[in-house]
Amino acid sequence: MDKPVIIQKRSLKLEMDPGTYFWCACGKSKDQPFCDGSHKGTKFMPEEVVIEEKQIFPWCMCRYSDKGARCDNKHRSEERRV
Repeated sequence: MDKPVIIQKRSLKLEMDPGTYFWCACGKSKDQPFCDGSHKGTKFMPEEVVIEEKQIFPWCMCRYSDKGARCDNKHRSEERRV
């Protein structure tokens, strides 16, 4: 598995409570956008995300954000049509 699985071509905005979360970088998790260990045996590793205060967090679902777990709208760019 060289490329992550694209779940959707838009962010998933969730209201998140303070805490530590692990974002699924491979796209194979059944608990999207969070890691469930499905990356085992691939080159992908989950990303630790620490949320300090309650907020709406835009989780990247295309897996190509330059900001990791936080969507940067890379899925919209012309040069990187995912």
